[in-house]
Amino acid sequence: MAHKKGQGSSRNGRDSNGQRRGVKVYGGQSVQPGSIIIRQCGTRWRPGKGVGLGNDYTIYSLVDGVVKFDQNGRRVNVVDAANV
Repeated sequence: MAHKKGQGSSRNGRDSNGQRRGVKVYGGQSVQPGSIIIRQCGTRWRPGKGVGLGNDYTIYSLVDGVVKFDQNGRRVNVVDAANV
């Protein structure tokens, strides 16, 4: 058995594309229903009032309003713009 691979073979070249995760809408910004607020792996940020959690842990808005973070920035809410 050869201990050296033949010419032209490469062990690299299998890097995958980025998943574009992270915060998409920050605190104080307005959102509409269905707007994606955060894409994440697991519940790094937890959903609060006015938001939903998708099966891939995406946090999205259920109502019109303004994004508000609480619990040291780890819970996401969407509140009415008049209540901010």
